[in-house]
Amino acid sequence: MTKLKLTWQQEIYNAAAGIRRRVMEHTIKNNGGYLSQACSSAEIFATLYLNILNIEKLKGPLVPGDFPGVPGPNNDSYFTGAAFNGRKSKTYDRFILSPSQYSLVLYTTLIQVGRMVENGLDEFNKDGGVVEMIGAEHSPGLEIMTGSLGQGISQAAGIALARKLKNETGRVVLFLSDGECQTGQFWEAVQSMSYHKLDNMLAYVDINGYQCDGKMTTVMNIEPFDKRLEAFGARVFRVDGHNVDVLAALGKLKPDGRPTFILCDTDPCRDIDILKKRIPKLHYVRFNSEEERETYRIEYKKINKSAR
Repeated sequence: MTKLKLTWQQEIYNAAAGIRRRVMEHTIKNNGGYLSQACSSAEIFATLYLNILNIEKLKGPLVPGDFPGVPGPNNDSYFTGAAFNGRKSKTYDRFILSPSQYSLVLYTTLIQVGRMVENGLDEFNKDGGVVEMIGAEHSPGLEIMTGSLGQGISQAAGIALARKLKNETGRVVLFLSDGECQTGQFWEAVQSMSYHKLDNMLAYVDINGYQCDGKMTTVMNIEPFDKRLEAFGARVFRVDGHNVDVLAALGKLKPDGRPTFILCDTDPCRDIDILKKRIPKLHYVRFNSEEERETYRIEYKKINKSAR
């Protein structure tokens, strides 16, 4: 029987489903994980890595190394996690993850798309390893320490300005979460990006509506987010963050002198309905009892079975 070839959209949706399953499996196994972030952002990450990012194709999946020590002039063994995105060049894109609580989602994406080995999460959050729960510049897929939320965009803007000055054609593609856009540093960065006409910057923002302290609009409302960004001189599109056709199309726009923001309205419980019981406290899943963890195991088995 001939196996039907999947469309590129189907491949992305399958990858997104795989990202969610991997994060859910990890969360159950480790009694904790950033599961709602995977629910909301899986299509964004899958589309970035399978359709949008212009990065080097690897010969095969990479194995996470040991912690190389802090950077410095006397540390020849130091490295960043950028190798998982391939070599740097004038024409390749640079991917920057800003909210480090999405590190687990990034790691599972790298596994799902064949850039990190299947057992890459075995070293997750272990001493001496680089697969850190809160990713650092040496962690797979990362190349900067984003520090407190809101700092990633400033570093990305600095890289984008340097690339402009060096006449490099590659873009700086940035992933943000909605909560970090409440910070003053975020808005200062947007103002700088607009002033310097950094149209080599493309930012995808996961707007799932929740953050550590609950619902976004009750902590600090930033709506109408798109209008505010436009007032700062950015080119802005607001879309369904689970629609890969739209996500991919906007990733191929020609530059027009402005930094581009893709605001992605998403569902933090997408495909894992059991999470709805936790609303509005969705930021991190830790089970209160073995019985609660078992309910997630049962849900995972259902989701995993339906995917076959």
